[in-house]
Amino acid sequence: MTQRSSAQSRSNTASDVDPPHHPDWRGARWRSDLRRKLLKWFSTHAREMPWRSDPQPYRVWVSEIMLQQTQVATVLPYFERWMESFPTIADLATADEANLMRHWEGLGYYRRVRSMHAAAKMIMLHHDGVFPLDYDDVLSLPGVGRYTAGAVLSISNDAKLPVLEGNTQRVYSRWIGLRVPPADKAANALLWEFAAAMLPRQHSGQFNQAAMELGALVCTPKNPDCDNCPVLAHCKAAELGLQAEIPGKIKRVVYEDRTEFALLLSRRQRGVTTYLARPLPDGGRWAGLWDFPRPTEVATDSVDAAAQWLSSQIDADVQPGVRLKTLRHAVTKYRISLHVHQASLSKPDAVGPGQISAPWRWVSLQELDALPMSVTGRKIVKFLATTSQPILPLN
Repeated sequence: MTQRSSAQSRSNTASDVDPPHHPDWRGARWRSDLRRKLLKWFSTHAREMPWRSDPQPYRVWVSEIMLQQTQVATVLPYFERWMESFPTIADLATADEANLMRHWEGLGYYRRVRSMHAAAKMIMLHHDGVFPLDYDDVLSLPGVGRYTAGAVLSISNDAKLPVLEGNTQRVYSRWIGLRVPPADKAANALLWEFAAAMLPRQHSGQFNQAAMELGALVCTPKNPDCDNCPVLAHCKAAELGLQAEIPGKIKRVVYEDRTEFALLLSRRQRGVTTYLARPLPDGGRWAGLWDFPRPTEVATDSVDAAAQWLSSQIDADVQPGVRLKTLRHAVTKYRISLHVHQASLSKPDAVGPGQISAPWRWVSLQELDALPMSVTGRKIVKFLATTSQPILPLN
């Protein structure tokens, strides 16, 4: 394909998603004026964040991974604790995975922390423990995609790389009046083209952060604060009154109701009560996190079925008991009602501490405090630590 035909192809792709009254964003003056206004606003409205005050590549990388599908307010205390425990890539690479998971507990999407661990080991092996500044090297790290690589390198090293994530997708779509959902292939390509074209020769990291900050504070998904937008005059969506329609509607998750069961087996020896628990298996939900007996690999439609599952797991006859609590939470496409039941063994001595097989273990609440747990598992620990209901041990 010739250079001209290639350019014509890109033009045709863009025209499929460009609105009829598209602003001339390909003009340098339009882009320059918008940049100037946005950066001036950011200089006085930027929130204080620890990775902004000290934008070392490692710190920015950790923050960007934590911020994926997570609010800044939620991330801040996690980031501070993480940096206290793992201040360098070497500390992260040599850390015990269970300790990393414990630090991540509550942030969700636990695959992220495992990818970070693997990436840190790769950096130690191939880059002498120094976070790489080459785009392709960063992109090759586990868990790093085009957005993350661009964000880390532009913010930490002022690399001229575009950033397209939830906030900037919305902001850019409104600026150019893009009515097609950003996930649409042609629309997404146009937004990346726009994001790259908007970058200044210098301070690309500042511009990327400013655009993300505008989306977080002003150009919000619902009821954007257009009256206080520094670039209102450049916004095609505001001009056309289409802020509520742009960006185009994204298909929402349709949740399915699901019932699950957790079984509490306890023992008391030498004045210490212990509970049966295990780390969840690889490849499944919350892999590597600890939880009380709860079928996650197979579907169970009753507490009796859950007891049968556990009986097969530990090779002992488990009898379900009274329901102690119900926890409700959402995971991926499911709205789950978790019924927490007391349980017992028909032969209490059948599964003693020396008889239980891995991955199952008898652990105290104090031990569980130090282990990474699922969100519901942690809630059960708190319930057991504070409840006045009798949780009878097996013996």
